[in-house]
Amino acid sequence: MIENFNFKSICDITTRVMKLPQDSLSLKSRKRPLQVARSIAGYIGRTEENISPKIIAKVLKRHRTLIYHYEHSHKHNYANCEIYRNTFNKVYKAYKSIDGDKEIFLDKDFMKSYLLKNGIKEVKKPNVFLEVKSGQVKCKIKTSYFEFSNQLEIVKFVLRNYHYTIKII
Repeated sequence: MIENFNFKSICDITTRVMKLPQDSLSLKSRKRPLQVARSIAGYIGRTEENISPKIIAKVLKRHRTLIYHYEHSHKHNYANCEIYRNTFNKVYKAYKSIDGDKEIFLDKDFMKSYLLKNGIKEVKKPNVFLEVKSGQVKCKIKTSYFEFSNQLEIVKFVLRNYHYTIKII
Protein backbone atom coordinates (compact mmCIF):
# COMPACT_ATOMS: atom_id res chain seq x y z
CA MET A 1 0.00 0.00 0.00
CA ILE A 2 2.75 2.43 0.93
CA GLU A 3 4.86 1.31 -2.03
CA ASN A 4 1.91 2.10 -4.31
CA PHE A 5 1.54 5.56 -2.75
CA ASN A 6 5.30 6.23 -2.93
CA PHE A 7 5.51 5.25 -6.59
CA LYS A 8 2.50 7.39 -7.48
CA SER A 9 4.34 10.28 -5.82
CA ILE A 10 7.39 9.58 -7.99
CA CYS A 11 5.13 9.55 -11.06
CA ASP A 12 3.61 12.88 -10.01
CA ILE A 13 7.07 14.42 -9.63
CA THR A 14 8.09 13.06 -13.04
CA THR A 15 5.01 14.39 -14.84
CA ARG A 16 5.31 17.77 -13.13
CA VAL A 17 9.00 18.17 -14.04
CA MET A 18 8.40 17.08 -17.64
CA LYS A 19 5.25 19.22 -17.89
CA LEU A 20 3.09 16.22 -18.83
CA PRO A 21 -0.56 15.78 -17.85
CA GLN A 22 -1.03 14.12 -14.49
CA ASP A 23 -1.55 10.32 -14.72
CA SER A 24 -0.25 10.35 -18.31
CA LEU A 25 2.41 7.72 -17.54
CA SER A 26 -0.23 5.01 -17.47
CA LEU A 27 -1.55 5.87 -20.95
CA LYS A 28 -0.92 3.45 -23.81
CA SER A 29 0.87 6.12 -25.87
CA ARG A 30 4.37 5.32 -27.13
CA LYS A 31 5.42 8.93 -27.65
CA ARG A 32 9.06 9.53 -26.76
CA PRO A 33 8.50 11.90 -23.80
CA LEU A 34 6.14 9.40 -22.16
CA GLN A 35 8.50 6.49 -22.74
CA VAL A 36 11.40 8.41 -21.21
CA ALA A 37 9.25 9.52 -18.26
CA ARG A 38 8.04 5.96 -17.57
CA SER A 39 11.58 4.62 -17.73
CA ILE A 40 12.91 7.28 -15.35
CA ALA A 41 10.05 6.89 -12.86
CA GLY A 42 10.43 3.10 -12.93
CA TYR A 43 14.18 3.30 -12.42
CA ILE A 44 13.91 5.73 -9.50
CA GLY A 45 11.16 3.61 -7.94
CA ARG A 46 13.29 0.46 -8.14
CA THR A 47 16.65 1.88 -7.10
CA GLU A 48 15.75 4.62 -4.62
CA GLU A 49 12.61 3.24 -2.96
CA ASN A 50 13.10 -0.50 -3.65
CA ILE A 51 9.52 -0.72 -4.91
CA SER A 52 8.40 -4.07 -6.25
CA PRO A 53 8.32 -4.40 -10.07
CA LYS A 54 4.76 -5.72 -9.77
CA ILE A 55 3.58 -2.51 -8.11
CA ILE A 56 5.41 -0.29 -10.60
CA ALA A 57 3.96 -2.30 -13.48
CA LYS A 58 0.46 -2.05 -12.02
CA VAL A 59 0.65 1.74 -11.63
CA LEU A 60 2.13 2.22 -15.12
CA LYS A 61 -0.26 -0.39 -16.60
CA ARG A 62 2.65 -2.25 -18.15
CA HIS A 63 4.10 -5.74 -17.86
CA ARG A 64 6.42 -6.45 -14.96
CA THR A 65 9.32 -7.45 -17.25
CA LEU A 66 9.40 -3.95 -18.74
CA ILE A 67 10.32 -2.62 -15.29
CA TYR A 68 13.37 -4.89 -15.27
CA HIS A 69 14.23 -3.50 -18.72
CA TYR A 70 14.08 0.07 -17.35
CA GLU A 71 16.46 -0.89 -14.59
CA HIS A 72 18.85 -2.73 -16.91
CA SER A 73 18.94 -0.12 -19.69
CA HIS A 74 19.41 2.96 -17.45
CA LYS A 75 23.20 2.98 -17.61
CA HIS A 76 23.24 2.73 -21.41
CA ASN A 77 20.49 5.33 -21.87
CA TYR A 78 22.17 7.74 -19.47
CA ALA A 79 25.50 7.43 -21.26
CA ASN A 80 24.21 7.59 -24.84
CA CYS A 81 20.92 9.50 -24.95
CA GLU A 82 21.05 13.22 -24.22
CA ILE A 83 17.25 13.53 -23.84
CA TYR A 84 17.19 10.71 -21.28
CA ARG A 85 20.20 12.07 -19.37
CA ASN A 86 18.91 15.64 -19.14
CA THR A 87 15.43 14.52 -18.16
CA PHE A 88 16.75 12.05 -15.59
CA ASN A 89 18.91 14.76 -14.00
CA LYS A 90 15.93 17.12 -13.67
CA VAL A 91 13.58 14.47 -12.27
CA TYR A 92 16.17 13.00 -9.91
CA LYS A 93 17.06 16.46 -8.58
CA ALA A 94 13.36 17.20 -7.92
CA TYR A 95 12.92 13.77 -6.27
CA LYS A 96 15.94 14.26 -4.02
CA SER A 97 14.91 17.76 -2.98
CA ILE A 98 11.49 16.50 -1.88
CA ASP A 99 12.92 13.32 -0.34
CA GLY A 100 15.61 15.36 1.42
CA ASP A 101 12.96 17.53 3.08
CA LYS A 102 11.48 14.49 4.82
CA GLU A 103 12.72 13.55 8.26
CA ILE A 104 13.42 10.17 9.87
CA PHE A 105 13.15 8.92 13.43
CA LEU A 106 16.26 8.06 15.41
CA ASP A 107 14.62 6.41 18.42
CA LYS A 108 11.94 3.70 18.28
CA ASP A 109 10.37 4.74 21.60
CA PHE A 110 10.04 8.32 20.40
CA MET A 111 8.48 7.12 17.13
CA LYS A 112 5.97 4.93 18.97
CA SER A 113 5.02 7.71 21.39
CA TYR A 114 4.71 10.17 18.48
CA LEU A 115 2.30 7.82 16.71
CA LEU A 116 0.27 7.20 19.86
CA LYS A 117 0.00 10.94 20.59
CA ASN A 118 -1.25 11.58 17.07
CA GLY A 119 -4.22 9.24 16.91
CA ILE A 120 -2.89 5.70 16.67
CA LYS A 121 -4.68 3.30 19.02
CA GLU A 122 -3.40 -0.12 19.94
CA VAL A 123 -5.66 -3.02 20.88
CA LYS A 124 -5.11 -5.42 23.78
CA LYS A 125 -5.66 -8.59 21.73
CA PRO A 126 -4.04 -7.94 18.34
CA ASN A 127 -4.67 -10.02 15.21
CA VAL A 128 -2.54 -7.83 12.94
CA PHE A 129 0.65 -5.87 13.44
CA LEU A 130 1.75 -2.83 11.47
CA GLU A 131 5.54 -2.59 11.37
CA VAL A 132 6.56 1.02 10.74
CA LYS A 133 10.18 1.66 9.76
CA SER A 134 11.83 5.07 9.53
CA GLY A 135 15.57 5.16 8.94
CA GLN A 136 17.07 2.34 11.01
CA VAL A 137 14.23 2.38 13.57
CA LYS A 138 11.22 0.03 13.62
CA CYS A 139 8.15 -0.14 15.82
CA LYS A 140 5.14 -2.43 15.82
CA ILE A 141 1.58 -1.27 16.24
CA LYS A 142 -0.90 -3.80 17.59
CA THR A 143 -4.23 -3.68 15.79
CA SER A 144 -7.13 -5.89 14.73
CA TYR A 145 -8.55 -7.00 11.39
CA PHE A 146 -11.34 -4.47 11.74
CA GLU A 147 -9.16 -1.50 12.65
CA PHE A 148 -5.94 -1.99 10.69
CA SER A 149 -7.07 -0.09 7.56
CA ASN A 150 -8.10 2.91 9.69
CA GLN A 151 -4.81 2.76 11.58
CA LEU A 152 -2.93 2.54 8.29
CA GLU A 153 -4.58 5.72 7.02
CA ILE A 154 -3.78 7.51 10.27
CA VAL A 155 -0.12 6.46 10.03
CA LYS A 156 0.05 7.73 6.43
CA PHE A 157 -1.39 11.07 7.49
CA VAL A 158 0.71 11.48 10.63
CA LEU A 159 3.99 10.52 8.92
CA ARG A 160 3.43 12.46 5.68
CA ASN A 161 6.53 14.58 6.42
CA TYR A 162 8.67 11.57 7.32
CA HIS A 163 10.44 8.99 5.22
CA TYR A 164 8.93 5.64 6.25
CA THR A 165 7.70 2.23 5.13
CA ILE A 166 4.94 0.03 6.54
CA LYS A 167 4.58 -3.75 6.52
CA ILE A 168 1.42 -5.57 7.52
CA ILE A 169 2.30 -8.60 9.62
